[in-house]
Amino acid sequence: MDNNDIFRRLRYTLGYNDHQMAKVFAETGSVINQESVTLWLKKHEDPQFLAMSDVMLATFLNGLINKLRGKKDGPQPAPEKTLNNNIIFRKLRIAFNLQSDDILELFSTIDKSISEHELSAFFRKPTSSKYRECNDQYLRYFLSGLQKKFQGSNIS
Repeated sequence: MDNNDIFRRLRYTLGYNDHQMAKVFAETGSVINQESVTLWLKKHEDPQFLAMSDVMLATFLNGLINKLRGKKDGPQPAPEKTLNNNIIFRKLRIAFNLQSDDILELFSTIDKSISEHELSAFFRKPTSSKYRECNDQYLRYFLSGLQKKFQGSNIS
């Protein structure tokens, strides 16, 4: 999955308009104009489509954590320069305050199964022997489960 797809899915799940999406960036102290958000949300075929960088998606996810969970005391974490599915999954887990049981339930709502051991492997450090890379399909399932659970609930 690319960053723009993830960004679009999150917008749909959250039920935010372009202005609200731009305000999520402001939670990190970043100023992103609504026009950039609109271009990131365009489909790949659109001539105005603008690819979203890893730093911008990481900034958005950090802002989402701040918005949904509250800002952490002290300095704010710097956005990652490169993202992978495991980092995105972890940030979304934190933002939506999900425990392992909650995530397993999300997967079951879309008729996909994952074991607790498989799930915990996604959140381990990359240096761990039990670490497993989260492929696009698992991230897509997770985003679909989030969408099914939170869509229309007007998350603030």
